[in-house]
Amino acid sequence: MKNSLRFLFSLLLLVSLCALGACKSNGGRPSANFPYNEGDIIFQSLPHNRLVDAIEGVTKSSWSHCGVIMRENGAWVVYEALGTVHRTPLEKWIAQGRNGGACAIYRPVPSATPDIEKLRAQLGAMLGKPYDFHYAPGDEEIYCSELVYKAYDRAQGLKLGTWEKLGDLDWKPFEAFILTIEDSVPLERPMITPVALTRSELLQRVFPADNKSD
Repeated sequence: MKNSLRFLFSLLLLVSLCALGACKSNGGRPSANFPYNEGDIIFQSLPHNRLVDAIEGVTKSSWSHCGVIMRENGAWVVYEALGTVHRTPLEKWIAQGRNGGACAIYRPVPSATPDIEKLRAQLGAMLGKPYDFHYAPGDEEIYCSELVYKAYDRAQGLKLGTWEKLGDLDWKPFEAFILTIEDSVPLERPMITPVALTRSELLQRVFPADNKSD
């Protein structure tokens, strides 16, 4: 039953994203000539559903998804964990978000500039892994902010953000939903959330402004 529910949530999320991606929007996104860097971390608000609303509600943030921007075969792509860990063309990734494709981009500060090839190797090592609906710290399944954190950490020991226990977040309003995925609420489970990444002292926001805000 739990596996069936997880599959249904994944399917509904992907259908919502495809439907939104087919719509044109103009605004709330970087310009065509925005100076991306490889290794930039991009955040967005996914189309509403029970899972997305729980992520944003538990973390008290509008950011429900994130990924790492890389340049491959002359084109910008985003490594993301959504359904599975995979690469998505950057413009398509931006278009899947709410609010006209609004997003935020964070970049490592100069003292934390990543080794891009090591980072690429770590991201590539997780390609194909299934999405983790339990938000557990193991490697068998991966969620979006976990992908970002582990890739940077394993590439060169850069630890972006702080892991928090579910019990320390605002989980109570979403208890009924959590119990459709878990047998009991895993209050002691550590997780790294999208908004926790944005609070890292090793990152600075470069879009839409250079000040940090969530």
